[in-house]
Amino acid sequence: MSANRPAAVVVLAAGEGTRMRSTTPKVLHEICGRTLVGHVVCAAQELDPEHLVVVVGHAREKVQGHLQSQHPGTRTAVQEEQNGTGHAVRMALEELGGTVEGTVIVVCGDTPLLTGATLSTLTATHTADANAVTVLSAEVPDSTGYGRIVRDGLSGAVTEIVEHKDATDAQRAIREINSGVFAFDGKLLTEALGQVRTDNSQGEEYLTDVLGILRTAGHRVGACLAGDHREILGINNRVQLAQARGLLNARLLERAMLAGVTVVDPASTMIDVTVTFGQDSLIHPGTQLLGATHVAEGAEVGPNSRLTDTRVGVNARVDNTVANDAEIGESASVGPYAYLRPGTRLGVKAKAGTYVEMKNATIGEGTKVPHLSYVGDATIGDHTNIGAASVFVNYDGEHKHHTTIGSHCKTGSDNMFVAPVTVGDGAYTAAGSVITKDVPPGALAVARGQQRNIEGWVARKRPGSAAAQAALSTAEGSAAEV
Repeated sequence: MSANRPAAVVVLAAGEGTRMRSTTPKVLHEICGRTLVGHVVCAAQELDPEHLVVVVGHAREKVQGHLQSQHPGTRTAVQEEQNGTGHAVRMALEELGGTVEGTVIVVCGDTPLLTGATLSTLTATHTADANAVTVLSAEVPDSTGYGRIVRDGLSGAVTEIVEHKDATDAQRAIREINSGVFAFDGKLLTEALGQVRTDNSQGEEYLTDVLGILRTAGHRVGACLAGDHREILGINNRVQLAQARGLLNARLLERAMLAGVTVVDPASTMIDVTVTFGQDSLIHPGTQLLGATHVAEGAEVGPNSRLTDTRVGVNARVDNTVANDAEIGESASVGPYAYLRPGTRLGVKAKAGTYVEMKNATIGEGTKVPHLSYVGDATIGDHTNIGAASVFVNYDGEHKHHTTIGSHCKTGSDNMFVAPVTVGDGAYTAAGSVITKDVPPGALAVARGQQRNIEGWVARKRPGSAAAQAALSTAEGSAAEV
């Protein structure tokens, strides 16, 4: 095992988080496509620890279910009663057999901005300095309310962590604060936890008491300063949740832009941590890219689009569109005002135009559905044109049925394709047709009532109306010309 690889990472996620005012456990609230605890687990996994344990308590079934679903392989330890952070860590160590040889990292489950790089630096510092415990600290613009890190002026070792209410004026001037994230020598941690007392106002076992116990025993207590103080921000309410979302979103967009993505207006653009980009892709204002969405090289998305779990092909154009679990092919065009539902697959240079909705539909290369149409449960071949205001009638009230339209077809406007039905390659359908039977390749299908003109109907049925007057004037004008 690498010297800097921790033996265990313990994630504290047992609290209720009452200030969130929510039926959802605090650590399961989401920002940028992951839960709070999910972000912390992913950061911890970057260390490749021998063991990763999440301590659960409040609504533990929900938290355990989430971890099993989204982060399989993560172990959990149950803290039946929330008796303090020291007690929570003790529960984690008991889950691992009581004593862990090597470095144990303890992190909070509500710090979604914490990065694997910072945890790696903490681990390396802890090992290099041969500390019994190393505190992750940060220098903040305003340290009011935080525990201050007090160091020895000569060695730089941490002598104590003083809470704001107990600090002297000189100590309150200190801007270096405790983050609540620690690296411990596993064996010493186990021994010290056995000495933690509960004679405090809360009657709880405080993990921070371990620092004093170890220092009193002659062991070195150090600190590792985080490069960005915002990483240690914990979430206690929905205001802080929104602030963290903004910070993480800005971090993700900056990373994308530095990698060659143009984001026209970062302030109105939101992306998830799982979104990926190709070089020279372009994102317009008001766009949300969520889930496993990928925007390929040279593709253009937005403005005002929301894509979830959607792949956008090379040089494709997506404008004012909502898409969910869709695939947009190379150089394809979507929108404006299109809705691509799950299972939609657009081929190379295909088009889903203005006010077009698609669901479970495969659209061939170069095929166009330009406007005002619904295509559901369908397969359309290559280089076909679907007329305006067409509806694929796929539901009979109980079951969904499939429509197949071949390649190089031309279907008229205001067509209804009543599934199951097939239109063969090269066939045409007349405007206003309701297609209920298969159309052979190369045929013209006409399925509409024959037009009949009833002369003089308006004059007889709507005498004196504006329409009757207009018709009369036209008739008199025609007679005068004769």
